Amino acid sequence: MKKIKVGIIGAGFAGKFHYECLKRIYGIEVEISGVTSLRKESRESFGKQYGVAVFEDAESLIKNVDVIDICSPPYVHSETIIMAAKMGKGIICEKPLTGYFGAENASKIDHGDEDDKQRMLDSVCITLNQIATAVKKNKVFFGYAENFVYTPSVQKEREIIEKTNAQILRMVGDESHNGSASAVYGIWRYAGGGSLIGKGVHPLGAMLYLKRIEGINRNGKPIRPKTVTARTHQITRLPNYEDKGFIRTDYHDVEDYGFIHVTFEDGTVADVLTSEIVLGGLYDYVEVFANNHRTRCNISPIDIVDTYNPRNQQFEDIYVVEKCSTKEGWSNAAPDENITVGYQYEMQDFMNCISTGAIPQSGIELAIDTTATTYAAYLSDQLKGKETNVPLIG
Repeated sequence: MKKIKVGIIGAGFAGKFHYECLKRIYGIEVEISGVTSLRKESRESFGKQYGVAVFEDAESLIKNVDVIDICSPPYVHSETIIMAAKMGKGIICEKPLTGYFGAENASKIDHGDEDDKQRMLDSVCITLNQIATAVKKNKVFFGYAENFVYTPSVQKEREIIEKTNAQILRMVGDESHNGSASAVYGIWRYAGGGSLIGKGVHPLGAMLYLKRIEGINRNGKPIRPKTVTARTHQITRLPNYEDKGFIRTDYHDVEDYGFIHVTFEDGTVADVLTSEIVLGGLYDYVEVFANNHRTRCNISPIDIVDTYNPRNQQFEDIYVVEKCSTKEGWSNAAPDENITVGYQYEMQDFMNCISTGAIPQSGIELAIDTTATTYAAYLSDQLKGKETNVPLIG
């Protein structure tokens, strides 16, 4: 079996846990052959910490690997994907797949929240078509790193749907916490939006995935999103917001709360909630209401380990759970968050598929539908919640 040489693009939070998961792949020989990042100090620090070769740019890294793992900020995703596809290399891409970061060949609009959302949606659709064409024309592997799909709870629900021939009637899901650690999150021209594109794509992606599974299982083809109704808000920027210092508030021009109501081709529905204004760590779940069962997919927190700590300093060197602002009191500690939130199974699936030629659970079609649905939601919000069609690409 051929060794798979992987190069990581992006040396931040995602790059580090992707590295950890790739090192734990079983049954397949995987070599992490290099890393690059836009910031020299970041890539050199990553290379030194993990003993990985450092490359000055993406192109030179891509030439020396079989697969690239894109963990960079979303505003550079599309150009990297297209470059790698043309060079015949496999691609893994963190969410979001891509987005709108300002008009081409023009000065960046300082406030993305004031930009026209129809223009955003049209621009994103052009980019999605370019990505889809590059991937399919060059016949390269593409894995969409949507970890919600690979959580044990969502995969158990997939099994239930397939083995009981279930019809999903409605779903609801959430990803919220007290704000991103990224310095550029909160600036539209780097992040492509706020809560909807930064967090909401997680439960949205999982629910679109489950409807795809249902459709393939029942009728041989995916059930895809048809319309959305959405609203967003900037609650921490309200004049009467009282900042107690626990929630990040420095969002430049993006929403810190969002809601999307999705209607699928078969008339069934899903609701996405997402925000930056939740204390106590991650609040992640997907709940499925079907015609023969009901499943609540708890993602974070989960009750595997409950631990009580009377003094914060005692746990200074102990990881408890992502985005938890304090370690005092009772905590739902994560014994291995890479497994419980799906990162490990995600990478295992991708490496298995690259090795065997199989199709991943989370691929290019899911990535495109999730992105198109999210930007249709931004347009719906601009139209004060008017039902808006989701462009179907591919």
